[in-house]
Amino acid sequence: MAKLVGVDKWLFFTTMVLVVAGLVMVFSASAVVDQEKYHSAYTFIVTQAIWAAVGVLALVVLMHVHISYYNSPRFIYLALCSTVVLLVLVFLMPGSHHTHRWIRFGNFFTFQPSEIAKPVMVFFLAWFLHTRLGQIHDWKHTLLPAALIPLLFIVLVVTQPDLGTAMVLAGVAAMMLVLAGMEWKILLGAFCAALPPLALLLLVPWRFARLLAFMHPNCDSRTAASAASYHVCQSLIAVGTGGLTGRGYMEGMQKLFYLPEAATDFIFANIAEELGFTGAMFITLLFVLFAVRGLRTAFRCTDPFARLVAFGITITIVLQAFFNISVVLSLVPTKGIPLPLISHGGTSLACTLASIGILLNISRQAE
Repeated sequence: MAKLVGVDKWLFFTTMVLVVAGLVMVFSASAVVDQEKYHSAYTFIVTQAIWAAVGVLALVVLMHVHISYYNSPRFIYLALCSTVVLLVLVFLMPGSHHTHRWIRFGNFFTFQPSEIAKPVMVFFLAWFLHTRLGQIHDWKHTLLPAALIPLLFIVLVVTQPDLGTAMVLAGVAAMMLVLAGMEWKILLGAFCAALPPLALLLLVPWRFARLLAFMHPNCDSRTAASAASYHVCQSLIAVGTGGLTGRGYMEGMQKLFYLPEAATDFIFANIAEELGFTGAMFITLLFVLFAVRGLRTAFRCTDPFARLVAFGITITIVLQAFFNISVVLSLVPTKGIPLPLISHGGTSLACTLASIGILLNISRQAE
């Protein structure tokens, strides 16, 4: 039986530094826009600080809940049913920007169920697979049943529509199945099978425009083609003008009604502009350190369920960070994926911190 030791301090402090950095940069990126829109420079930062406090509290509580609590049909079935209900309920809510991603309670509280779907999917796959590691090649009794819940979540999230989060779910599910022993040729086959529906999704006019803008960016404001490239062009301007050390904190120019979503999806561009290459690399290295410590926790764990959960939580966070930074640097087409622990967004921040609390609890187990 594993012996309980202290939590991974590197993992804990890396998380706390990212949260503090996020609060600092959210205020910088949002203050001017908040003042103009809400007549207060503190609207975004106050809500973000409240969610950060809720998330840290959840982290501390869950850090002391043993991982075995989640390894039960009662917990898994309740979590699955609740998540599916929430993912369906968003379609009954008023839309925003032609999407249905949030459950709203007046003007005071919004909740994004797709953030809950990420850890719930990880728990389901860990619970379902940890006793079937020797039967991972059994299509009928292992692979197909394991793929049903991730597929259901992906379909519901794509319908919102939110292709970015759906791709994160698909990526995490695929990597967890590979960790459980699934052969790479099966993964390749699944990827090939997913190409036709993915192509249909990309042919939606606004997604296709983004794809063309990624392949042929045009930042000349005098041309019509520049409209589809606007986000990434403003992002690259912010990154390019930051130089080595940046313009200085609060001195960024692109966030002043040029760079869209400067406090959310493109906050890394604001970091690069104000803190330069040095600040951007510091944030990137923090995520690398988080990945190293999280994967270390996963692979040192002797309990198969705990190993799969730790791996899934780590990969979920790191994969989102990779996609977000890649979008900002125009390495992949534009997707609405937040930078974990940094971007403004209460549900994402609280759910990520709660998941890290579970990861920290797993890190208490030593061989």
